Amino acid sequence: MRSKKSILFLMNTMGRAGAERALIELMRVLDPEKYRISLYVLIPRGELFSEVPEYVRILNRRTDSRSVLSAGGKLFVAARLVKAALYSGSMVKAFKRISKNRKAAGEQRGALTLEKVLRRMLADGSAALPGGYDLAVAYLEGPATWYVAEKVDAVRKAAFLHIDYGKAGYLRALDDGCYNAFDRIYAVSEDVRRQFLKVYPEYEGKTELFFNIINREYIRARAEEPGGFTDGFTGMRLLTVGRLYYQKGYDIAVKTAAVLKERGYSFRWYVLGEGAERKKLQKQIKAYGLEDDFLLLGASDNPYPYFKQSDIYVCTSRYEGKSIAIEEAQALGKPVVATGCTGIEEQIRSGKDGVITGMEPVNLADEIENLMKDPDIRRRYGQAAYDRELSYKKDLEEFLSLTGSDRA
Repeated sequence: MRSKKSILFLMNTMGRAGAERALIELMRVLDPEKYRISLYVLIPRGELFSEVPEYVRILNRRTDSRSVLSAGGKLFVAARLVKAALYSGSMVKAFKRISKNRKAAGEQRGALTLEKVLRRMLADGSAALPGGYDLAVAYLEGPATWYVAEKVDAVRKAAFLHIDYGKAGYLRALDDGCYNAFDRIYAVSEDVRRQFLKVYPEYEGKTELFFNIINREYIRARAEEPGGFTDGFTGMRLLTVGRLYYQKGYDIAVKTAAVLKERGYSFRWYVLGEGAERKKLQKQIKAYGLEDDFLLLGASDNPYPYFKQSDIYVCTSRYEGKSIAIEEAQALGKPVVATGCTGIEEQIRSGKDGVITGMEPVNLADEIENLMKDPDIRRRYGQAAYDRELSYKKDLEEFLSLTGSDRA
């Protein structure tokens, strides 16, 4: 009997976000009879620890399934960063690394922020894992990728890309040649691959596509569970799901809601998620007089009843990699209106199962209005979204070939 192949996954946190959900689904489709699967998280906190399959060995000594975005979560993250900064001169190492590579690559000083330096220190200031693996996988950009490149012993290494690399602020100066260590680099969309190769054209030959794995049956089953809206509203419901960060464009969404209200439409726009922009958004909502129309509901352990009970899903992101939330909405047969950011054209066939538009609030309002006025179009787009064919088998087989096996 052949021995099991060992696969290690590295993440930054296990908070409730798209890449973390995609990782959970990837681990769920791996056969524990064939693979010994391990997970190590640099900041071992986040709600999705509770969803890690039971056959996955979590290497962290302690984990915390509470949010990284709560007040306690922010203190947890800060404490971990301080610990990393004090570890074996990592602060000095990070600044030396950045200084050296800025000169070599001609990076502008303004491109480097304290937040980016802290991320680099998190990887530099974390102790190396003992033991070796057949395959080590950095499932997110930044600390997880730097850590796998520099501190993990593995026969093969793979890195995943979930975001527009340039717009997300990643720099060659921070990476310090880390992608040389990887046998394969997987992008979750062709757009993500294209943007990465603008920064690293030399890696075109080893950068492949690996689309996010979406378990539609699981999503549809969970949508039938108790939960969802409790406000008794009977009008048009719009939904957006994601962390309250600048990237997600919630300020654009609020302005779009103001345009729709000015045009006389009755609706409620709900947001599921938490993040650093909450207070700023609350002020903006109040300034536009949208307290009853644009509602920040916070995070939910089960967002799927909200998806099911909504009429239109709206994505206002400034940049993405490939939106998990859009694919979840499609799994539940919801028409989508989305801004034309990275990866979106690979998710929505505009005019068939949704609409892609510009980021101007008026453009978004126009497309939302068209769907609000026409239930037939909403039904047609929703059915087309529900019927979309998704396949990950080829991507998974190529990924698993890195272990010396080609089957899940």
